Amino acid sequence: METNKIVVGLDIGTTKICALVGIKNQFGKLEILGMGKAVSEGVTRGVVVNIEKTVDAIAKAIKEASENAGIDIAVVNVGIAGQHIRSMKHHGSITRNGADDEISVNDINRLMQDMFKIVVQPGNEIIHVMPQDYTVDYEDGIKDPVGMSGVRIEADFHIITAHTSAINNINKCVKRASLETDNLILEPIASSMAVLSEEEKEAGVVLVDIGGGTTDVAIFHDGIIRHTAVIPFGGNIITQDIKEGLQVMGQQAELLKVKFGHAIAAEANQNEIISIPGLRNREPKEISIKNLANIIQARMEEIVELVLAEINYSNYQKKLAGGIVITGGGSQLKYLKQLFEYITGMDTRIGYPNEHLGKSKIEAVKSPMYATAVGLVLAGFQAVDERENRYNEKTTVNGTIPKNLSTKTISKKDLQLPGKDLFKTLLERTKGLLIDDFDDKTNYQ
Repeated sequence: METNKIVVGLDIGTTKICALVGIKNQFGKLEILGMGKAVSEGVTRGVVVNIEKTVDAIAKAIKEASENAGIDIAVVNVGIAGQHIRSMKHHGSITRNGADDEISVNDINRLMQDMFKIVVQPGNEIIHVMPQDYTVDYEDGIKDPVGMSGVRIEADFHIITAHTSAINNINKCVKRASLETDNLILEPIASSMAVLSEEEKEAGVVLVDIGGGTTDVAIFHDGIIRHTAVIPFGGNIITQDIKEGLQVMGQQAELLKVKFGHAIAAEANQNEIISIPGLRNREPKEISIKNLANIIQARMEEIVELVLAEINYSNYQKKLAGGIVITGGGSQLKYLKQLFEYITGMDTRIGYPNEHLGKSKIEAVKSPMYATAVGLVLAGFQAVDERENRYNEKTTVNGTIPKNLSTKTISKKDLQLPGKDLFKTLLERTKGLLIDDFDDKTNYQ
């Protein structure tokens, strides 16, 4: 267990930008060392629309987190969301040279790398390739083929793409804030790492992360992620509905939603009235709690029905014994759990990101609104797919770069050095590695 490794998660959200600094303790639990927050004014529906404002907010959040944790932050795990996210299924296969040799991790990696070469829509690029089930010599339904014998390996893959411009804008913001992106991770995947248990993923579960600009959906079954989607509605559109429906200011609408909002209008008291200050020289405005709840319920029903449509589209609606887990800032709306159960007919719970958290200095991180940020930190210690975690623990096989030698160890600048200096650099960078870790097939570019 790496008890000295520190990971920073950066959640660039529509309402807030949050930076979390975390470390694994001796029990394998995540401890949060520092947290920084800033109001997000340059992001709309999960997409960066103003570089300067986003850079300023990132710098502010990182500075606060850095001071809290007492460390300098240079590298971060960043989340990506937005309605431009698309997912698709693709089938891939490779043929091995001999049936006598065992299928290795290297064979699986080769099959996965082939998926990054498939043609996607212009202006998009692949951010995640996630294997589903494997087929070895026409024997299907295999979850983990490593160690088996076979010539032909096939697999179905869940492939997630994002707009190249959206990726570039995020990377540009991170770079301008004097940071480096280690991993770019889809936000519902990060949230699932923070709030779902292994038992739920095995049984079949739907994660619904209700943020400010988007509602993210991730479906798991047999411990494997099967479907992802981003719905372009979140808590902000409810605030906008309240603002227009009750003729109040945007800030007042947000406070009304958070303090007095109900997802089910029948639970609101018809006789309860709130008085809010009027504009200059105007009388205070009286708002009915019942009217407020009617506005919220109408929009929330639409969001829940869109989630249900994604569940039906995935064809896993009858395989989800774990029901629905809702998280994110929007999940704290009163009676939202009951509304989900009423419309979908599935068991629902609120997801708190304390599944993998140990004792932390900052108790606020246990709120559902920080689920994505906690997941981004966890992503620095483990993969979302349990099979990949097992592969990483195994000794490195022939034909791959050793796990203690990253592709960042030798740069393009190093390769331009004169022969003698390059050899010296290679010796220094690879110090401590065994000769057995290398072979002639290894590609170091």
